[in-house]
Amino acid sequence: MKWESKIIASVLLGLCVLSCNKSSATLTESAHTSLPNFGNVQLEEVFTDKDNRIKGKNQVVSVIDNYYQQVWEKGNLWGGFLVAKGDAILYESYRGFSQDKEIGPIGPETALHVASVSKTLTAMAVLKLVESGKLQLDQTVDSILKGFPYPQVTIKQLLNQRSGLPKYEYFLEKIDPASPELNKKYLTNEDILSLMIRYKPEMPRKPDTGFMYCNTNYALLALVLERVTGESYPEAMKQMVFIPLGMNNTYVLEEHLMDKAAKSFFARGPSIYPYDRLDLIYGDKNIFTTPRNLLNFSRAMYSPDFLESSLMKQVFMPYSNERPGINNYGLGFRMKVYDPQSKLTYHNGWWHGSNSVFAHLRSSKVTIIAIGNKYSQRIYSSLALSALFENFPYEVDKLYKTIDSSGQDIAQIPSGE
Repeated sequence: MKWESKIIASVLLGLCVLSCNKSSATLTESAHTSLPNFGNVQLEEVFTDKDNRIKGKNQVVSVIDNYYQQVWEKGNLWGGFLVAKGDAILYESYRGFSQDKEIGPIGPETALHVASVSKTLTAMAVLKLVESGKLQLDQTVDSILKGFPYPQVTIKQLLNQRSGLPKYEYFLEKIDPASPELNKKYLTNEDILSLMIRYKPEMPRKPDTGFMYCNTNYALLALVLERVTGESYPEAMKQMVFIPLGMNNTYVLEEHLMDKAAKSFFARGPSIYPYDRLDLIYGDKNIFTTPRNLLNFSRAMYSPDFLESSLMKQVFMPYSNERPGINNYGLGFRMKVYDPQSKLTYHNGWWHGSNSVFAHLRSSKVTIIAIGNKYSQRIYSSLALSALFENFPYEVDKLYKTIDSSGQDIAQIPSGE
């Protein structure tokens, strides 16, 4: 395709794709739950027209399109991809299939597994309980999960990945002789807690002494949600997050949904990645959603009504500063801290053949979403598009390397409004 025609096609796509359907911004169903929830956020009132505008829009869209052609089309990636400024979707595209034998073409309403991006949604639901006074950040986990054998670990340490707890994926393999739970087809969160209580696996490090990414933290937070709300995690998330924010195609994977749920695939074949015994543990993973639904969640997070300001500031605070470097973790968010005024906030995900990126850029009010269901690390390159909107030097370099065959001068594209 000639470069000029690509620019025209990109601009038309950016102009023609509709913004999120505002009629689904908030749902009256949120009034039917007694649980704290995000129904107070009026999505249609979050952004002004100025928030939705961007300088050099045509150039920006052409770069995004070039990225998509180079990475997704040439790489034959499967999944959904979306970039938005405020309410306005700049670019959106889908390709591939959700089921075996090229059945179920992926489209805007196809829910895909976002893997560890689920942690961000879990964290925000927990913080809504904190805001409502039903939970405290410095509360110890054993005060909620009875018998939990690590008395110093707090809710906050689960959220910011500083608990020092062992990773369930690994300590399960060391139990000898094998516990009866390990013979089950699928383990549950309750099984993980029960095994921790019974065997008390050794902590790799003391609580709050440093960062250690650990799925156990968020599997336990899902149990905390259940204990505090009196609902299952899938139901609590539905009532607190999904329904109030119009995330109508979003759900938590449960056993009765496994046959119909979108599958993940090996890169070669492609053949389906089979389920294993860890595939019904949730909180750390197992939210299935669409780019448009996840955009609704991101839009809500820009609202001053999402969480009280003092709590929201803690979400994007870098907590692990023992070692110098730009990489850090907040409460349910990864971040790259280039300087106090330049912070890239996001979360990635990976489980089996699923890869995902959720970038929530606070200053520019830009959301970048990439959800892949055929394994490829190239999905993570979408984070480099953040350089088009804010001053992230390292991401500029990555973007050049990703699409260097185009000859585009990214540095000449203005960022901001």
